[in-house]
Amino acid sequence: WKMSICTVAVQTTPGAIGMVTDVHVCAQNNYILVEKRGEKRNVGFIQLNRPEAYNALCDDMMTEMGNALDAFEVDKDIGAIVITGSDHIFAVCADNEEMQNRATKEYLRRNVLDHWNRVSTVKKPVIAAVNGFALGGGCELAMMCDIIYAGENAMFGQPEILLGTIPGVWGTQRLCNAVGKSLAMELLLTGDKINAQVAKQSGLVNKVYPVDQLVSEAIRCGEKIAAHSKKITAMVKESVNAGVSLWLNATFATDDRKEGMTAFVEKRKASFQDKQRRFITECLSPPRG
Repeated sequence: WKMSICTVAVQTTPGAIGMVTDVHVCAQNNYILVEKRGEKRNVGFIQLNRPEAYNALCDDMMTEMGNALDAFEVDKDIGAIVITGSDHIFAVCADNEEMQNRATKEYLRRNVLDHWNRVSTVKKPVIAAVNGFALGGGCELAMMCDIIYAGENAMFGQPEILLGTIPGVWGTQRLCNAVGKSLAMELLLTGDKINAQVAKQSGLVNKVYPVDQLVSEAIRCGEKIAAHSKKITAMVKESVNAGVSLWLNATFATDDRKEGMTAFVEKRKASFQDKQRRFITECLSPPRG
């Protein structure tokens, strides 16, 4: 499977993405499929597409994903992004064959995994739609996203301990933040997996859906987010992920704040333009003294 320029992709096998109603023009990818989804085509859609390796995350795949995220970030029509795999596999791990012979000096010198974190730094909200196994790097990829929706068959885990290593892309910290220290320690130290329901109860997953409804529900969530001001959603994401509070007056530096409040008073639907005023930098700075 490759997505070429001006090529319409159609798939009818299990895990299918279905008939594509819009084509995202992009450079040819070997490991992912990239589209625009939603009624208004305002949700970016990335599907991992390396079935012969169970969607194992390799350097080239993550480079392709980073390029797709860069394109969606500057696309004014896109308000949210969905990342998914197939019906049976989200992603099982990082590519062990690619990583096994790399020396410690190479990792330290090149920071070889830094660009993998692009999923968490893109300004637009990202939703993971996880069916099947999300293990190792696959679980870390899901945790890089802002929201996780899971299919009823989803399984999560960080089994790196079984390979004599630990999660490589901040998985230890993210797992602890999501489920708490005790469960994180158990999963990291035993290599055990948890199912979708346990993941939801522990706070790792937002919602659980039947396998065949998962992607459509994730896209529906993306459409709901995309209907809001992109400037404000970016502020929300930055504030939550940075662990800091953006001052309320930062939103007063946007025309969308005025439009939203005016629309509420006038009992009409807001029409956000995603514009901001020049003094927003001042508003984002905390008061002195």
